[in-house]
Amino acid sequence: MKPPLKAIAIHTPKTAQKTAQKPGQAANKSELADFKVGVDTVIFSVDTEQNRLLVLLVMRHENPFDGHWSLPGTLVRVGESLEAAADRVLTEKIRVNNLYLEQLFTFGGPNRDPREAEDIYNVRYLSVSHFALVRYEDTALIADGVSGIAWYPLNRVPKLAFDHNQILTYGYQRLRNKIEYSPVAFDVLPETFTLSDVYQLYATVLGEDFSDYSNFRTRLLKLGILQDTKVKTSRGAGRPASLYRFDAEAFEPLKDKPMVFL
Repeated sequence: MKPPLKAIAIHTPKTAQKTAQKPGQAANKSELADFKVGVDTVIFSVDTEQNRLLVLLVMRHENPFDGHWSLPGTLVRVGESLEAAADRVLTEKIRVNNLYLEQLFTFGGPNRDPREAEDIYNVRYLSVSHFALVRYEDTALIADGVSGIAWYPLNRVPKLAFDHNQILTYGYQRLRNKIEYSPVAFDVLPETFTLSDVYQLYATVLGEDFSDYSNFRTRLLKLGILQDTKVKTSRGAGRPASLYRFDAEAFEPLKDKPMVFL
């Protein structure tokens, strides 16, 4: 279940266009700003086999920040919605069947972008950021093996271009909060899954000390939001595990209750 993204309309009054100052001319604080709108996306990937939470980074090959890693992003094109721009960022970078995508926050502080200089008319750059969650094993990079795009473990992310470290921190906090009280995890899991699959995803995002498997299993089953398919699967030397399916209708009465999984 993927909630609809809420578009944020950015309106640039005609007076702002008429009063843009010339290069070198000091800005008049009463003038309205002229904006360009971008979309930056924090794409998280859950690698349950190695218990790693990864984030997708791309190398910039132009100024500003030429040669620096950054979050995948783009400027919104004429006639393009924010949702379409976010989808374009994803489809240009990864191939994936199941994902969760949500609008995150709008970052628009003065001087967040070096291009906001007086000698280039003081155009402001807004970033309507989004975050996405995918499973590493279900995802393929469009340019896999090519320099300039890579999955980075969250604890090894370098200094990023612009304010992207701040956006990443905000996105990770949102992901942690979201996964604690909403069924976002089931948007990226296969249609049928084991309880161990669910636990490994949560442990990768929240850390293995968030709950032991036995308590997590008991709490999850007690919620009554999983349907037992009566099918079992064998993985390795252990005994066969039951396959479950998420019941969105059963979750509906619980959607406004915080921390229902922990």
